[in-house]
Amino acid sequence: MYHVVGGGIAGLAAAYRLRDRGHEVTVIEAGDDLGGLAATYETSGEQIEKFYHHLSKSEETIVELAEELGLGDDIEWRIGENAYYVDGVVHPLDTPWQILAYPHMSLYDKFRLGMLTTGIDVRGGWPSFDTYDDLAAFEDVPIKEFVVDHTTRGVYDQFVDPLLDAKFGERKKDVSAAWFLGRVKFRGERDLLRGEVLGYLQGGFGRLLDTLVEAVGHDHIQMGTRVTEVGVTDGRVATVTLDDGDERVEESEGIVVATMPNVLEALTGYECAVDFQGALCAVVTLEESLTDTYWLNVAHDAPFGALIEHTNFVPPERYGGDHLLYVASYVQSLDDPRWQASDAKLRDLWLSEIASMFPAFDRSVVSEFRLARAPRAAPVYERGYLDLVVPYNLADELAEGIYYAGMASPAQYPERSLDGGVVAGFECADRITAKGAMPDAPEARVSPDLSD
Repeated sequence: MYHVVGGGIAGLAAAYRLRDRGHEVTVIEAGDDLGGLAATYETSGEQIEKFYHHLSKSEETIVELAEELGLGDDIEWRIGENAYYVDGVVHPLDTPWQILAYPHMSLYDKFRLGMLTTGIDVRGGWPSFDTYDDLAAFEDVPIKEFVVDHTTRGVYDQFVDPLLDAKFGERKKDVSAAWFLGRVKFRGERDLLRGEVLGYLQGGFGRLLDTLVEAVGHDHIQMGTRVTEVGVTDGRVATVTLDDGDERVEESEGIVVATMPNVLEALTGYECAVDFQGALCAVVTLEESLTDTYWLNVAHDAPFGALIEHTNFVPPERYGGDHLLYVASYVQSLDDPRWQASDAKLRDLWLSEIASMFPAFDRSVVSEFRLARAPRAAPVYERGYLDLVVPYNLADELAEGIYYAGMASPAQYPERSLDGGVVAGFECADRITAKGAMPDAPEARVSPDLSD
């Protein structure tokens, strides 16, 4: 029996592949809901994710999984329109003529940024097409230094810096150019005449989770249960202690920890130095549309970083005609006043800011405001991040039979994604399937502290 700790998409993917290959598996989820950051709300129509999700064309493994589960034909590829809110004006930035019309960068700035986004290095006057192939080469380079060197100071000041402020706040100076380049590549599939191509599953990604749960089997998932101890004998995982109100010990061939690394540390003592950001994300239900764009980045110092109008991407008819708007903000510390604020206070703060940005906005069109909080929503991809990544197989570091598929795994570098969760779960399952006999080792026992 293998035990998978965490019922998010990585844990479910690991359990699915292990079951598919003939292993006995139990998924242990401490909470009352499955899905992690891909959990959903009910609407007047189809479900909506609590935290915004879409697919980029580079996310291939999750598409293959959807096809395996009979959902492949339900992935729709749509144009996700992007814009930048600067000085009270929404500037669309999808088509070449819209980009050319953007007034806050020079024509040369736009040319240099365009070359970078297409992977062409034009420094020195002669184009190079392989400069950006190895992201690790930029792992120790600050983003500002990289952008100024590879594009222009105008690109950094007028375009990149406000985005970094919204994403990383005071930590922006710590983040590596490898993350920035990875982000460019991750979001780089475009229709030259219309804009960015993004994918969404009809009915929401909750359908994928539900289908995964069915494939794993409800009898193989334990909700409201914590793993409180991992027993190791002769250098191998032998038992796990579970607590759902009654503590019990089960024999185990191994565990896949598919959660945040603080849980891995609590269970095994393995210390991960990756810092995480918190996220605040509201789904606002409106009677009418706020903007004409899907993803609106905000250049000024707003109490949120972006407005993502989901129903400008997926038709509002699928949600009973309601218009659904995500308001999203990252916090670098849980001491941030926004994190400390009540839901009611954040509602008033955010809606007041939206009214300031869009004078025609009438708060009476808001019928619902649902706020989700994630204290560890995404890594801070600081310089040297690769040295902090947690290996899939922790046999050398801890004991045979301990695997990691959480947010600090290699699959979530240089950008986190749903696809990365599936990849991490599959990678752990593949290593379990391929493992050979291990030499004996002295008996040890790993005891946790789950007070965090």
